[in-house]
Amino acid sequence: MIKFIDPDHPFYRPLWIRLLIIMFCAVWTAVEFYGGQVMWGTIFMVVTAYAGASLLLFYRPKEESQSKGEAAGDTTDGTN
Repeated sequence: MIKFIDPDHPFYRPLWIRLLIIMFCAVWTAVEFYGGQVMWGTIFMVVTAYAGASLLLFYRPKEESQSKGEAAGDTTDGTN
């Protein structure tokens, strides 16, 4: 299934990037409501909630050491 936001992508690893995305969505939601666009404000409120849930509440980063070890073909017993 295709995800709207792929939290496993390395771009989303830093916390400040995830917070910046959520803040941008929240500010855009406020702009739409301030301009009287209730439909677009509601749409962006849902997008903000989805981004917040996927990037903060349910965010579980993959272990970088495991993926690097598997990609390089390293073994734990020392036989390469």
